[in-house]
Amino acid sequence: MKGKKCWNRSNNCKKKKCRYWIDFPEDNCCSLVAIKKNGPMNLREIAEREKISYARVKQIQDAALIKLKKRGLNLVDFLYK
Repeated sequence: MKGKKCWNRSNNCKKKKCRYWIDFPEDNCCSLVAIKKNGPMNLREIAEREKISYARVKQIQDAALIKLKKRGLNLVDFLYK
């Protein structure tokens, strides 16, 4: 798994085209590393971590779910079951 390479390295990931890349150097810019280090997070924890408001995180989540629904993906149903 690509994220495993990021986890084992001490330097930050430079591959912005990687599907797991996030702009968060503390986690080697890898979302898989972030999940492994911090575990699942709720919206309030994400807001505190990113230093943005809970309302903004909720707006981003809602927009992402709308996009998923428009693409016809059944992930929205999966998330709320």
